[in-house]
Amino acid sequence: MTPMSSAEAPRLVVLAGPTAVGKGTISAYVRTHFPQVWLSVSMTTRPKRPGEVDGVHYHFVAEQEFQRLIDAGEFLEYAQVHGRAYYGTPRGPVERALASGRPALLEIDLQGARQIRETMPEALFVFLEPPSWDELVRRLVGRGTETEEERTVRLETAKRELAAASEFDVVITNDDVRRASEELVSLMSSRPSAQS
Repeated sequence: MTPMSSAEAPRLVVLAGPTAVGKGTISAYVRTHFPQVWLSVSMTTRPKRPGEVDGVHYHFVAEQEFQRLIDAGEFLEYAQVHGRAYYGTPRGPVERALASGRPALLEIDLQGARQIRETMPEALFVFLEPPSWDELVRRLVGRGTETEEERTVRLETAKRELAAASEFDVVITNDDVRRASEELVSLMSSRPSAQS
């Protein structure tokens, strides 16, 4: 990977994709292996899963606090996902990271990516897809973090999300975590071509 030239403005990359595609795994790999990349930590009202750490994986807050931040205009994007919990990207940390010159990565859901496209169209939008539908199902079931009913809802949502790949600037297949992560980070140092 070529390091970013100091003359280049930092690049915001928005990573989205269907449930269980491995967005969190890719983000964790980037966090560990590419410390120059600033990773946004989303806020959510859902309960912590086993092994998750507040402030690292998500900022876990009560729904009342989340609503207060919505009312104050503190989110770049937010959404209620799977008809249950709220997720959102706090505005201030992203703006501070870009102002400090660091490339920034947002790992968000499809609804959030669409909101960011409205407010920050200069960002690069990357869709993470599974190698196959069967592999996506295997990953979701293998996590063991959702009930059968929740898995059904998530898989129905995933079908709709997969159909949105054409809305994104780049599609990366998550068939190998290291390869997909390196491809993602390499996009942060490339510059966008002139758009018509």
